Amino acid sequence: MRTSRAGFTLIELLIVVVIIGILAAFAVPKFQNTKGKANAAALKSDLRNMATAQEAYFYENGTYTSSIGSLNFTPSPGVTFTFGVATPGGWSAVVTHPQAYPIQCALFMGSAPPLAPATIEGLVACQ
Repeated sequence: MRTSRAGFTLIELLIVVVIIGILAAFAVPKFQNTKGKANAAALKSDLRNMATAQEAYFYENGTYTSSIGSLNFTPSPGVTFTFGVATPGGWSAVVTHPQAYPIQCALFMGSAPPLAPATIEGLVACQ
């Protein structure tokens, strides 16, 4: 008489688990790289949005501000702004994100002195 076998053997299950582990080992670094690129894109986007908010503030008040709270602007989660100067003639700022480290982006407008890595007025630069 033949007996019918139902289910998988332990060896077959172990082989499947090992294959899934190998595939995950390739996928996790790719995912981390994608997250870093997304955080770097958030830095650039937040700087551009803040530039728009600064111009709106300037239109209303005749000067620029170094306080994010006074701008109609909310940065992305984790993004940290550091202002260089904010005068009636211009402003400069650097943004960082802990998960995008070591990337930092900077922007300056008007007569404000540039902060590294920004070198051209109005152009977001990252390093």
